Amino acid sequence: MQLFDPKAPSDLIPVLNLDESEVQRQMTVCNACRYCEGFCAVFPAMTRRLEFSQADIHYLANLCHNCGACLHACQYAAPHEFEINVPKAMAKVRLDTYAEYAWPQVMGTLYRRNGLTLALSAGAGLALFLCLTLMVMGNLFTAIPGGNFYEIFPHNTLAVMFGAVFGFAVLALTLGVRRFWRNVSPADAPAQEKTAAALEATANVARLKFLDGGHGEGCNNADDRFTLWRRRFHHFTFYGFMLCFAATGVATLYHFLLDWSAPYPVSSLPVMLGISGGLGLLVGPAGLLWLNLRRNPEHGDENQKPMDRGFIALLFLVSASGLALLAFRETAALGLLLAIHLGLVMAFFLTMPYSKFAHGIFRSAALLKYSIEKRQPNPINAGSD
Repeated sequence: MQLFDPKAPSDLIPVLNLDESEVQRQMTVCNACRYCEGFCAVFPAMTRRLEFSQADIHYLANLCHNCGACLHACQYAAPHEFEINVPKAMAKVRLDTYAEYAWPQVMGTLYRRNGLTLALSAGAGLALFLCLTLMVMGNLFTAIPGGNFYEIFPHNTLAVMFGAVFGFAVLALTLGVRRFWRNVSPADAPAQEKTAAALEATANVARLKFLDGGHGEGCNNADDRFTLWRRRFHHFTFYGFMLCFAATGVATLYHFLLDWSAPYPVSSLPVMLGISGGLGLLVGPAGLLWLNLRRNPEHGDENQKPMDRGFIALLFLVSASGLALLAFRETAALGLLLAIHLGLVMAFFLTMPYSKFAHGIFRSAALLKYSIEKRQPNPINAGSD
């Protein structure tokens, strides 16, 4: 009798690439062990399968939050000959997922190239272009009464420019995650169950539930010690971004519905939301960068660190430039700070569909599938009846 060799890539699905074959191999071992079954959503979802198709692998990879808990608990991790390292294997497949489902497809290669240098050079290039434009116009170092930056760039011009870029980013992300959702074949369920699943998945996203390590103590970042700081810094980043988005939304309503034009006083709702969100986007990205620099290389894919750091750096610089613009909007620095801030925001929007931002969208879709799937009968148990 020929025994299964867990180190050998499976030939059950020849279309799998090397990263996907490695996840398939490791999931087969984990499915036999099941020591980590009580950890994050990956392992309960894994136990509903005896074999792992490409769609299953993409789904499980995006369920993984890279907390590292399973690696530190695993008896088959290196130096064991099985060399099980689920966080690293899943991280590599996630990058493949983003590239494969990118829209347009040709832009998928940007996921592998969207590193720190590309992100910062895009922001710097756009900011320089705007600075040169303002220099030609004579507004680069001119104080504007009341800090009214619409006298430099008219509101409608900004709305068209950034609306078009943001609209493209949303369209690209939507089409990409739609293809992902169709491919992972979410289980059908009654409407009532789908509603309950959507509410549960939303709560899991909002709380970043699976960054607690599956036991409530947090992630393993640099060593065997648990820490909740990764979850906390993600919360600062996520809610900082949402508050800034809310500030923009409220300001838009003020402008078009109430005919209240910017600039708004510091005590106004859009500015208070923007300040709160801006501070969150300083604390969160700074903390995540600090953790990223100290992170155990076995906890993820080292090739993705430039992409991670590029996204974090852009978020931090967008927030810092926005707060600086607010603080000095009534000085001669208004034009320069406005050009820098708008250039960074434009770079963020342009790279958003092909940066680490996409991981939140794909992970949310995977969490929704998990919440739907867990409400269905286990197909393995049903098959044994």
